[in-house]
Amino acid sequence: MDLTSPARPLSTAVNAAARLLPKQAALRLHADAGGLEVVGRDRDLSVRLTAPAITHTDGEVLVPAAPLAETLKMLDVDQVRLVVEGSRLAVRVEGARFALPLLDRGARVEPAPPPRLSEVDGGLLAAAVRTVAGTAAKDDPLPVFTGVRVQSSGDALVLTASDRYRMAVARVPLRAAWGPLDVLVPARLLTEATRHATGTLTLHADTGHFGLAWPGGTVTTAVLDAGFLSADTIPSGAVDTEVELSAATLAAAIRRVGVYAEDRRTFTLEVGDTHVRLASTRADTGEAEETLKANVSGGRTSPTFQARYLLDALAPFADTTVRLAIQPGLRACILTAAEPQEVSLTYYLMPMLR
Repeated sequence: MDLTSPARPLSTAVNAAARLLPKQAALRLHADAGGLEVVGRDRDLSVRLTAPAITHTDGEVLVPAAPLAETLKMLDVDQVRLVVEGSRLAVRVEGARFALPLLDRGARVEPAPPPRLSEVDGGLLAAAVRTVAGTAAKDDPLPVFTGVRVQSSGDALVLTASDRYRMAVARVPLRAAWGPLDVLVPARLLTEATRHATGTLTLHADTGHFGLAWPGGTVTTAVLDAGFLSADTIPSGAVDTEVELSAATLAAAIRRVGVYAEDRRTFTLEVGDTHVRLASTRADTGEAEETLKANVSGGRTSPTFQARYLLDALAPFADTTVRLAIQPGLRACILTAAEPQEVSLTYYLMPMLR
């Protein structure tokens, strides 16, 4: 195998595959007249990405993923040459050479992809996944809290995730649908895959697997074996206070006032007739308060939140006016955009005891 490839697209493809796969994984590099294909597998996970390349000699090799990814990431060049030299794959650039051992390719069987079920815009899906997957637990004994539920509902794709203290639900318009879809996908893997997917994505699934495909790549993974999350389980019929204000303005005030909060970083959002007031005190630094204009309707229920969680909830609404539908007691506060958005997001945030 002998090829020359633009450095940045090559590094992007190799690093994306390496991040999706386990640390000790290997990558199969296949070069022909069509360019370079980067393929990795680990049990129920399969990754295939492409990179542009001028192939001088067709061929295929298996190399360790991590050192190749790290090497390419650190190169500050325009082009990279990959060439087999004996039992090594040489990474050649002007003035430098790096050589990786060739691994035994063995026999390989490429599994058939799951059936194609729907089609969605890659940019909209990536934006929705960034927010929704952020509410999934990073490490939890119950798999249901580490995944994102991906579900078709009419002409929309619904994404749901929760770590028990908060839940995000996003609706993304489908471009096409050929069958029902309802799976629980590992949140970290879904986030990484949609970061690199571009253009129109096709979604594939069967009883045990979920896949994303786009021009230049496919990712297929086993789904989580757990019950499904649903916003229907969160009581939301007791809203007695609604507040609308700039999400960016509220977030900035939380950061300023939060400096004066105690270690738990909690504060109360005091609701007035035409404003909200944030206040916090800290024994060693003093106290702070800030009043923001807001549109208020209904009652004056004033919930207490952990600052970090509320900031996370406000982040996807940064450029819009956010509506907080507040329920009394320890029922969830429901955040939505005040005006319709292309990706419809609903964020449920549990308040805290004062």
